[in-house]
Amino acid sequence: MGGIISESVIKRLPRYYRFLGELKAQGRERISSRELSERMGLTASQIRQDLNCFGGFGQQGYGYNIEVLQSEIGQILKLDRPKNTILIGMGNLGRAVAMHMNFESKGFHLIGLFDSKESLVGQVVRNQPIRSTDTLDEFCRENLPQVAILCIPKEAAEGISAQLIKLGVKAFWNFSHYDIAMNHPGVVVQNIHFSDSLMRLSFKMDD
Repeated sequence: MGGIISESVIKRLPRYYRFLGELKAQGRERISSRELSERMGLTASQIRQDLNCFGGFGQQGYGYNIEVLQSEIGQILKLDRPKNTILIGMGNLGRAVAMHMNFESKGFHLIGLFDSKESLVGQVVRNQPIRSTDTLDEFCRENLPQVAILCIPKEAAEGISAQLIKLGVKAFWNFSHYDIAMNHPGVVVQNIHFSDSLMRLSFKMDD
């Protein structure tokens, strides 16, 4: 894989992966770039350009083998390399994320749940006990998580993220609205802002 891949291509890869999974579940074995483009609302040229960033996977006159293409995209997205992950904040949002996200199929292995509220510590979610954030240092040194999911208030995220980075966490799925990357440019962050998404929806609506 040569050169720098644009952010727009990277953003489309999970959509390709998900869509190909749906086709595979329907029993489909292959698909042309034209049909794929019609179903996904992209041009066939765009699809070919995207996939050519990684070497291209189609055959002239045949199209794409759905299972092979999904597997290749999964490898590009590193879904075949499970990353040890912890989740901080087991309120309503954190609990919903823990219970309903299929982490394993996305390349993540959820190994620990944490909260600062003593009333939550010891409760079992997804067959795991909620641990006190006071035990983070010991847990991280023993289990070496690479990724942290932050479902905590903005004011708590600054200290927790700095602590986790010192403990070796390299990536964050961040629901906290705290800008981790500004103060820690060496880590990888995906910020999730539900309110921003809702405001974009408002903008796109007709008056």
